[in-house]
Amino acid sequence: MPEWVTFARQTIVMSKIRITKQFNFETGHALFGYDGKCRNVHGHSYKLSVTVIGTPITDTNHVKLGMVIDFGDLKKIVKEEIVDKYDHATVFNKNTPHVELAKELTDRGHNVILADYQPTSENMVIHFAEKIKRRLPENIKLFSLRLQETDSSFAEWYASDN
Repeated sequence: MPEWVTFARQTIVMSKIRITKQFNFETGHALFGYDGKCRNVHGHSYKLSVTVIGTPITDTNHVKLGMVIDFGDLKKIVKEEIVDKYDHATVFNKNTPHVELAKELTDRGHNVILADYQPTSENMVIHFAEKIKRRLPENIKLFSLRLQETDSSFAEWYASDN
């Protein structure tokens, strides 16, 4: 049964709403042991779409009345957890022979991330989901992520699948 809320003579039904914010960042990587071109160090202009789900705030005294989450609050979480760390970074699997290159780049002031996983779009989106979920308010759930690597290639993560 839906919950009905009245705001100054306007009655609306309270529904679950999905909110999506998109982010862009540039990241380099290499796929250790891969049998194609992506074994070489290269980069992508990633596009990350973050979708959360919740019920809009109904407290008429709340400054964020009617919002599931303030887009600015969602932006802060994703920026701190993902964009600020991965933008203009190079990601390697920590078991790669590229560790010598990673050390040299780090010594020269470059942002290098040694990941516990192969830095494919699939694994990155799983890792990003875990980082974002930990930061969301209790009443907001991560619904999905879409990490676009190229114009025609992307990986998607859905809470309902996990």
